Amino acid sequence: MLNILVFMKQTFSSEEIVRIDNNQIVESDVQFVINPYDEFAVEEAVLIKEREDAEVTVVTFGPQRSETALRTALAMGADKAVLIDSDTAGAELDEYAVSHILAAAARKFPFDLILCGNSTIDGGSAQTGPRLAELLDIPHVMAVTKVELLDGKAIVERDVEGDTEKIEAALPVLLTTQQGLNEPRYPTTAGNLKAKRKPLDILSVADLAVDAELIKSKTERIELALPKPKKAGQILSGTLNEQVKQLAHLLVDVENVI
Repeated sequence: MLNILVFMKQTFSSEEIVRIDNNQIVESDVQFVINPYDEFAVEEAVLIKEREDAEVTVVTFGPQRSETALRTALAMGADKAVLIDSDTAGAELDEYAVSHILAAAARKFPFDLILCGNSTIDGGSAQTGPRLAELLDIPHVMAVTKVELLDGKAIVERDVEGDTEKIEAALPVLLTTQQGLNEPRYPTTAGNLKAKRKPLDILSVADLAVDAELIKSKTERIELALPKPKKAGQILSGTLNEQVKQLAHLLVDVENVI
């Protein structure tokens, strides 16, 4: 049987308006969803399961509210779920620390294939998947848009600056999923009912027995702020020479960028 791990994250809905108060993102009255890139990972795992003998386990590192995202993944067709309660970490962690926690979780399960979203729509660093693969000492391919498993290998295609690259890698392998790989399904009523009966384990960071030095962040956030409102554009008028003079004046005397 093929064992598939899917690491996913719960994020704000992309339609939400981000608010910041006291250097923290306000989470009250906000709709949370599975990170969109992670949805491709869950869907691909379920599609593979539908084609061959496989078991899909979804894992997330997040607060207790993340259970709803895991239940959604179970309703989509995953078999088991694991929530690593981030509140037990004691601090907000960066990608370095999170990848060590996820690696410790991965070692608790047999796996032939690990799927992650290419990036998250909140942090957007695209670091966690590759870091996880390096810690597990397995190959990884980023931004895949097609996956085929054949004779113990993953044959994948990935986006490369507007072109497509085809890569073969022996299992076990970690793949990060990109838009275009598939079309994630909506959970059905029957799927939601089944999800309530599927196992969902909750672990603390201590349960993973990770070396305390490995889950100390290597970066520190000094400030969190929204982008400054964009100024309205200006349309220059007059002859070409007059427009050049206006532009020079704006760049040098008004905006001080030159």
